[in-house]
Amino acid sequence: MLINPDRFRRSMEEMARIGATKGGGVNRLTLTDADREARDLFAAWADDAGLDLQIDEMGNMFAKRAGRENDAPPAMAGSHLDSVPNGGRFDGSLGVLAALEAVRTLNDKNISTRRPIEIVNWTNEEGPRFPPSMLGSGVFAGAIPLEAAYETRDSQGARFLDELERIGYRGEAPCAPRSIGSYLELHIEQGPALVSEGVQVGVVEGIFGLTWLRVTMKGERDHAGPTPMHMRRDALVGAARTIAAIREVPARLHPEFVATVGEFSLSPGAINVIPDDVRFSVDFRHSEPELLAEARRLIEEAAHREAAEENLEVEIQEVGGSTPTAFDAGVAGAVRSACEESGYSHRSMWSAAGHDARYAADLGPTAMIFVPCIAGKSHSEEEDMDWEDAYRGCDVLTRALLKTADS
Repeated sequence: MLINPDRFRRSMEEMARIGATKGGGVNRLTLTDADREARDLFAAWADDAGLDLQIDEMGNMFAKRAGRENDAPPAMAGSHLDSVPNGGRFDGSLGVLAALEAVRTLNDKNISTRRPIEIVNWTNEEGPRFPPSMLGSGVFAGAIPLEAAYETRDSQGARFLDELERIGYRGEAPCAPRSIGSYLELHIEQGPALVSEGVQVGVVEGIFGLTWLRVTMKGERDHAGPTPMHMRRDALVGAARTIAAIREVPARLHPEFVATVGEFSLSPGAINVIPDDVRFSVDFRHSEPELLAEARRLIEEAAHREAAEENLEVEIQEVGGSTPTAFDAGVAGAVRSACEESGYSHRSMWSAAGHDARYAADLGPTAMIFVPCIAGKSHSEEEDMDWEDAYRGCDVLTRALLKTADS
C-alpha cells in the first residue's frame, strides 16, 4: 500500500471519539458543538500537513495542497464529518480522513501533482437537523439558493445561519459554483452487495434518482363500536392496503428497484375511534428515469384504487426528488485502474443512497469508491467495517487521486 495504515487508523479513531456514543457510534449533528470540535480537529490536521484551509459561506471546508499548475481546477476529494443521530463512525469521516491520509502520503514521498488537490468537508450532508440533506454541496453547485439555506430551521426553531455563526464556521469564501478538475469520494457502501459477494471495492458509476411523495387519505371519523363495517370510511384501511401494494412495486420493475414508506401518522389515534385522516410518505429509487415514472404511476394507481374501495378522498403530493446522476467514465476508470494495480477485486455499481458527489458531478468529472461495511449496516451505532477494507479504500483513493491530479 502507498498509505500509512497505522496513521490512518489513529486519525479515524481520534475523530470517532468526538461525539462518541455508548453503543460505539457517533452523534455529531450539523452545527452542534460536536460538529465544531470535529471541524477544529480536521483544521489542525490540515495545518500540520501544510495545507491552505479556506472556509466558505456555508461552512464547507477546503484544504488545498499546491500543484505545479496552481491555477488549474483542483482534483478534489472528501466527504462529510456530520452524522445522523447515533450514527456510525465511518459514514462520512472515512472519505474526509482518507483524503487527508492521501495528501500526507504524497507529502511523505515528495510527490508533486500537476493540479492542486483540495480535501473537502461538506456541511450538512446528512440533513436530519437542517433538511434537506447535502445542503452545503447543493449551495456550492448552485442548486440551492444560499439565502434559503441560511433560513432553514431545525425542529427547535434554531436558524442555520445563526448556528453556523455560533460555532464560528461562517467563512468568507463565496459558496458558489466553480470549476473542479475532478472529484472523488470514498464511502462505506451502506448496503450488503460488496460484503455478500466478497468483493473488496465498488467502482461507483452513478447515483440513483429518487422521488419522495406524501399521500393523504381522508375518510370519516366514527365510533368503533356501533358503526357497522359496511358503513365505514376507514382511512387507515385504505392506507394499509396502499402500503401493501407499494411493497410489491419493486418486484414488478427491477431487482435493484427500492421503495419505502418511512413516515406515517393518523388521526385521531384513539383505540375506539375509526381513523379519518392518514398521511404517509413514499420514497422510491432507481437508476432508470423510465422505471421511476412507471413506479409513480403504479403507486398513484394503487392509492386511488384503494381509496375508491373504502370511499376515501386521496391527495398525492411530490415533496422532493432528484434525477439519476451518471458519473464520469474517466474518473471511474482511474478508480478501476487503481484497483487493478493493487490486485483488489472490484465491481461496477450504482449508489442507492445520496451523496455530495451528486452535486459535485454538476461541476466536474466525478466518481465514488465504495468499500464493504459489516452486514451492510449504516446510519446506526451497529455500523462497522474491517480495518483492512478501510485501508484498501484509502489506498485506492490515493492512487486514483494521484491519477486525476496529474491528468
